[in-house]
Order: sequence, then structure tokens, then C-alpha cells
Amino acid sequence: MLAELIRANQPCVALTGAGVSTESGIPDFRSAGGIWAQYDPYEVASIEGFRRDPERVWEFYGHRLAALADARPNAAHAALAELESRGLVEAVVTQNVDRLHASAGSRDVIEVHGSIGGAVCLSCGNREEDARALLPLPRCAGCGAILKPGVVMFGELLPAAAIDRATALAQSAGLLLVIGTSLEVWPVSGLPDETLAHGGRLAIVNRDPTPYDERAELVIHRAAGEVLDGCVSSMSLS
Repeated sequence: MLAELIRANQPCVALTGAGVSTESGIPDFRSAGGIWAQYDPYEVASIEGFRRDPERVWEFYGHRLAALADARPNAAHAALAELESRGLVEAVVTQNVDRLHASAGSRDVIEVHGSIGGAVCLSCGNREEDARALLPLPRCAGCGAILKPGVVMFGELLPAAAIDRATALAQSAGLLLVIGTSLEVWPVSGLPDETLAHGGRLAIVNRDPTPYDERAELVIHRAAGEVLDGCVSSMSLS
């Protein structure tokens, strides 16, 4: 059924969230264990917290970067990259900051929440692509200021170019394939409305219910990797 929807409703755009990353062993922000239990996210993941205590913020992000060091793309990442290579997925819009979609081979990835791998200078705008190499306290090579992690923090707006592209893709999508996100974080949670308002359809693959389940053509409450791998396999056999 999912394979048929993708084929019949082109272009297909994927929208992914934390439920895809968790299958690579990466805990989501609401996880109760590990490093998340040691820090208040609003202190170490907000722009106010960064301005107040950048050293503590980078201590936290150092742990996050270490946790990501061994993370590898899973079956969901691989399936989306394969669907893109076959011309069946136009682009991947992701709320994840781990760069695993790109690692799996997806070429058109819109990171609406930024990337944890990089860093940016709030003073002069300089960007660094490899924050890990600058730990424990990354500083700007141009002006010496402490760099900010390359993710969108609480209290910051999403990058205008990224959210504008994501909105345009959602509006033109014949099918918005929502994977591993509960669709609770604005403005990304509004992308399904853009698709529906412009005549497109929704398919949702998420372990838990979402606010859009009743408006979707197909809802599958199972693991993303299992579902997408099966979808690609069924296309190969047909």
C-alpha cells in the first residue's frame, strides 16, 4: 500500500523526525536516560543559556557529539536514499541534526533545525563545519568569539531559507511521507496542512499517533526502518 501511494502520488517529499534517529541508537530530546538526565535542556539548548554560560553549553554538546560518533544510518535512512536514487523521493525535510540522511546517501536534505556537526559565530557570521575538532570550547578563527552550536536552539527562529524550501516542497508534494515525528513542534508541524491545502496526500509512519492520523491516506504505527525497508523491497519485486 505505501509503495503504491508513493508511485501514484508524485512528487513525494519525506518529512522525518527523532523516531528515525532513535533506530540508530540516538536518544530523542524527551529520553529519560543518559546525558539528558544530567542537564536541563532549556539551560544548555537555548540561546539564552548559550549567552549566559557557553562553556556549560559546549560541555553538553561535547557529550552529544561523542554519543553521535559511533552512530550509523539505519534501514530507514538507507531506504529513503534508495527511493531518492530511483526518482521516487524528491527531497528529505528533517528535524534531525545528526546528518545521518546525508551519510546514507540522500542528496537533497533540508535540515530545518540545523546540524550538530557545525558551529556558527554570532559576532561575525563565520561558520565551521567540524565543531568536534574545535572542542572543548570552539572559538571563531576570525574574531575569537566562542562559537554557537550549529543547531537551532530554543528561542531562535528556524533558518528562513530552510523553512521556506520545506514549505514550498510540502505545497508541491503529491505525497508528504511523514516518518518518525509526532508533528508537535511548530512550524514543521504545519507542513502537512500545506500539502493537504494544495491537493496532496499524507502517509504517516510513526510508532505513536499524530494529530494528522485521521487526515492521512495511510497510517502505520511501526518502526520506520522495518516499514521503509519493506516498501523498497516490495518495489524491487514488482
